[in-house]
Amino acid sequence: MSAADDRRIVRRAAARVGLLVGGASAIALAIGVGILVGVLLTGARRETDHHGGPGGLPGDRVVVDFDDVLPWVLGLGLLGVAVIGVVGWAASRWSVRPLDEALRRQRAFVSDASHELRTPLTALSSRVQIAQRRLARGEPLDDTLDRLRGDAELMDHVLTDMLLAAEGAAATEGVVAVDGGIRAAVDVLTPLADEAGVEITVRTGTGLVAAVPSVTFVRMCTALIDNAITHAPEGTAVTVSADGTDDDVAIRVEDAGGGVHDDDRERIFERFARGAESGRRRGFGLGLALVREAATRHGGTIDVERTSADGTVFLLRLPRAR
Repeated sequence: MSAADDRRIVRRAAARVGLLVGGASAIALAIGVGILVGVLLTGARRETDHHGGPGGLPGDRVVVDFDDVLPWVLGLGLLGVAVIGVVGWAASRWSVRPLDEALRRQRAFVSDASHELRTPLTALSSRVQIAQRRLARGEPLDDTLDRLRGDAELMDHVLTDMLLAAEGAAATEGVVAVDGGIRAAVDVLTPLADEAGVEITVRTGTGLVAAVPSVTFVRMCTALIDNAITHAPEGTAVTVSADGTDDDVAIRVEDAGGGVHDDDRERIFERFARGAESGRRRGFGLGLALVREAATRHGGTIDVERTSADGTVFLLRLPRAR
């Protein structure tokens, strides 16, 4: 959303407030005048004017007692003020909804960006340390530099994808080779897995293509595999597998962690929700929620397929490209 769009929203909100308050004021005034006229006509009485009217002839005059009218005038005035105040309050609340939505998106983007970039930045830092050690030993750095450049490009693509999602744009179309996307995510996470003493095993079918943009697919796989590494005990393996049907592609990520409690099977997909703190790194409770949001935007699903004390399997289903 551009600055011009923001200004247009503010102008529309101001116009709505003015129209609502002005219209309510006019209606309240009309009703008050009508009631006051009715009271005057009801409470008025005729008296004969013995001093004569125009031309010196006797006539009648309409008399209204001030004591009878004053309470009505005061009551209608107070009621009008109350009505206008309530309408103004309601109009203001209605008109600031776009601002509330903008602030919500801003907060969501900041928290999402901090989470989504945390893993690539950690991997980037690990690769820099590897490069420093290789440089000190006089070893070639071409492969490490290529991977560093790949990590930087991934972060750029992730930010672009997140900005589009934060703006509420429709899900972008695209396709991705499942095997290549999974291996791209594994490549990012390999330094973290090595530090944790966890092996990543990939088993995928050939020719599987998902109807999801490549960067979004890599984001989802990265979050799932990173979650598995976090909860996998040292010396165990995280297994990533993929197969497909005519309609969808199924990606499974399995770890040997302590499992997910039955009460947490759905809650862990909520923002800022955490299961039992069995992992070695404390997360922000966003990874699985972001995976579900991304999967839903592209017509997919993410669930806990099975879990026990011996580990957990997450199942990500995405539409298969035709």
